Amino acid sequence: MNGSFPTGGFSGAAGFGGPGGSGGPASMIFEAMDQLRKSFEQRPGGSSRMARGDVRVAVITLLTEEPMHGYQIINEIAERSGGAWKPSAGSVYPTLQLLADEGLITAEEQNGRKTYSLTGTGREEAEIAAEKPAPWEAFSSRDGAHITALPKAGMDLAGAAAQVARTGSPEQVQEAVTVLEEARRRLYAILAQD
Repeated sequence: MNGSFPTGGFSGAAGFGGPGGSGGPASMIFEAMDQLRKSFEQRPGGSSRMARGDVRVAVITLLTEEPMHGYQIINEIAERSGGAWKPSAGSVYPTLQLLADEGLITAEEQNGRKTYSLTGTGREEAEIAAEKPAPWEAFSSRDGAHITALPKAGMDLAGAAAQVARTGSPEQVQEAVTVLEEARRRLYAILAQD
């Protein structure tokens, strides 16, 4: 990743000038975070996307535990996969609609959100689904927890850097740059080890 992140954007008067004018360090941090996210999405060994059938099974499996709304389902899948799989709203909500159309779930309006629950027929399908490992378990067995830990740590670090860029003084921003440069050097030193 060396060279793919913007550098030098924290120099200049008061540390907020940045090259290229209007962007400034905060926008450069967000650009770097986006590049970081994309680099982990393209990791070797497979995609973080799952088939629509896996989304269906995941939704049914989660709803056996408790009624949930769509956003809860998305976050729960992401958490259980260690961050390796976070289905989009564009895959979860159509799946919920399909399951409702099939009579497997019902939707109830609560606090302005639709909360979904399994019907009796849905519970029967959930019992069948329970005979196989949950879809998010494929990530832990295929990639191992160490693979998902690195992207999470990188995104957490980028988030902290963005916070410093938004709210830190020029001196704090420069100190953060020094810390990040040292972290980058240390990461490359890890790769250089035998």
